[in-house]
Amino acid sequence: MFCGGGSAGHVIPNIALCEQLQGRYNLCYIGTDGIEKDICREKGIEFHEFEGVKLVRGKFFCNLTIPSRLQKSVRQCKDIIKDVAPDLLFCKGGYVSYPPAAAASRLGVPVLTHESDLSLGLANRLIARRCRKVLTAFPSTASALKNGVYTGTPLRRELFGRDRIEAKRAFGCDLRPTILVLGGGSGSRAINDCLRSRLGELCKRYNVLHICGRGNAVQASVRGYRQLEYAEDMGEVYACADYAVSRCGANAASELIALRTPSLFIPLENRASRGDQVENADYFRQRGLCRVLREHDMSPDGLVAAIDALIADGQLKTALKDYAFKRGNERIIREIQCALNETFN
Repeated sequence: MFCGGGSAGHVIPNIALCEQLQGRYNLCYIGTDGIEKDICREKGIEFHEFEGVKLVRGKFFCNLTIPSRLQKSVRQCKDIIKDVAPDLLFCKGGYVSYPPAAAASRLGVPVLTHESDLSLGLANRLIARRCRKVLTAFPSTASALKNGVYTGTPLRRELFGRDRIEAKRAFGCDLRPTILVLGGGSGSRAINDCLRSRLGELCKRYNVLHICGRGNAVQASVRGYRQLEYAEDMGEVYACADYAVSRCGANAASELIALRTPSLFIPLENRASRGDQVENADYFRQRGLCRVLREHDMSPDGLVAAIDALIADGQLKTALKDYAFKRGNERIIREIQCALNETFN
């Protein structure tokens, strides 16, 4: 049984693992009436629903009812787990993961969890006490935990080996460099506004493929600008991109670096964030694998200058070419298999 949701970053890595495990195990998913439910329906994965409880950062009064609602969520998850009787629960973090993990541990079902960020999120900090192992995307994260195991990040197979010429043709890009701009699953108003205020200037030199987030599209008729609210096939999107401007969620950052796409990361940093994207961006920047523009330093002119600097950065391109980034899928699957073997022996 898999769990994790609330955002695509907590679901898509699970789906990458499910696609490799289908046919070898009976798989199912437990989550809320959110993006995880829609994705599992699309993929034909058996889904079990409960009511999730999310902490609202920076808003004290919104969180007063969390204890009672959390108890209800855990009870719902216990009923589901008793009925399904899984041999293992695999968590991908986020608030959706905690109730199933708490229920599973109380019922004696082994729990594994995976953390994609450099530091553990709140849910995984709580789950870490209840699970056999915490699998991590970064070596230093695992070394700080008694039950930490470094595995890397699970990535989808369909992101790799795509045809660049066909992708550029699909998005109507010409022979100029193509810059992919994306602001996370729901888009970024700050990035969208800065980019759009300088589209005429940028599109004189580059193609711009902009994933702006659902409901964020605007009327635009600038030659070389292609706007999408959401992309079903990110493999095709990445294949089209010569460069990228992106938030620094762990999955998007790992995908871009694994694909060796020179990237400018603009990490999310506001009251709703715990600072994980800043940590991720600093980690990759210190290793010469990206450029970083802090949001408080961003302006329309500053964004254009940062994009020009990205494209001129030959050292970054060399560092990405030499970096041996490994998908974590196989190592994670080995840990799943070991946990199952321990259960049956």
